[in-house]
Amino acid sequence: MKPARLAITGMGLVSALGWTAEETWTAIDQGKSGLGELTLFHSPRFGHLPVGEVRGDPAAARGLRSGSRSDHLAAYAARAAFINAGLDALPGEEKKQVGLVLGASTGGLLSSESFLRGLILEGQVDTSLLRHHECAHATNLVAHSLGIGGFRATVSTACSSGAMAISTACDALCMNEARIMLAGGVDCLTRLTLNGFGSLLILSPDGCRPFESGRRGMSLGEGAAVLVLEPEDGARARKAPILAYLAGRGNTCDAYHATRPAPDGSGIHRAMVLALEDAGLKPADVSYVNAHGTGTVDNDLAESRALTRLFGDRPPPISSTKRFFGHTLAAAGALEAAVCVLAIQHQRLPVNLGLNRLDPEISFRPVTEPVNADLKAVLSNSLGFGGACSSLVICRGDS
Repeated sequence: MKPARLAITGMGLVSALGWTAEETWTAIDQGKSGLGELTLFHSPRFGHLPVGEVRGDPAAARGLRSGSRSDHLAAYAARAAFINAGLDALPGEEKKQVGLVLGASTGGLLSSESFLRGLILEGQVDTSLLRHHECAHATNLVAHSLGIGGFRATVSTACSSGAMAISTACDALCMNEARIMLAGGVDCLTRLTLNGFGSLLILSPDGCRPFESGRRGMSLGEGAAVLVLEPEDGARARKAPILAYLAGRGNTCDAYHATRPAPDGSGIHRAMVLALEDAGLKPADVSYVNAHGTGTVDNDLAESRALTRLFGDRPPPISSTKRFFGHTLAAAGALEAAVCVLAIQHQRLPVNLGLNRLDPEISFRPVTEPVNADLKAVLSNSLGFGGACSSLVICRGDS
């Protein structure tokens, strides 16, 4: 049975924009992109392309000695959310009832790549670099480091993983498999993803420009974001801060193509419809949409057609925030959900950075200036390879 309302009581995030929610929002509100030079590793073919790299050492920030870069990013974001929600004050037995779901796709691949380089180029065999390869390692490390023992799962649905993880956490709460859930996503930059997307010719040489007429592709990024979810009555009983509410979610798979969404946007359209039905809302109730908007030709057109089909000729404000921190893959849905929470808190619209000339095939004009807005209910969209689509409805307290 679905709880009356699921409160978002904590949040932690790290991206190319910074290490805190405050740094993230300041950059977004000021229109400052975090895309820049790749320094994490050397890529002779695509290393010149702008990426959303996290500056600084996530292992040092979290005080960890072992684990992959993805593990460290996830641990940092989860610890920040844990403290933000006041969960560090819970007795040990109550922490055992806290669950965790993380979305991931690259896992410890960056470390595994280092193993292969050492093996092939220098004949060195350092198997310790392979210990953190699998996607689930970050989930297990976070749970262990926080001392939580409830429902635990790892979701890997490509670029919708973070949003799917949040939806899965809602399911766990609805089934009383946990009292409180941490949910989010993480991915780090790797040679395979950079060179792989580069070989597909879908990386922009000058930074992604979602919905732009002359858009030339996506920009890769890395990061992590974790939300704390719990039934409203439980949150109020322990006097937790309520940042917003997770009111609804919808998940679909159009199964149209391995890497491209259905051209008519049927998958994400159905996900939005399901999310609004779950929240008991109508399209006219939506105050803002944070679009998936990667800056690729096929993705932007498919999503724009879905949005036009849902909202007709009276769409709410719409923007993609990917030019700020890049496409963070499995972290994207969670990171953008966190941006929606910040937008609701500040009652401000994030801009669609990099848009100069709108694609004439797109019937709505995305937000280009940060302005105040009455944000009551917002949609956050995510599309993944294989057609895995997810949409979340996030509401402010009085909606």
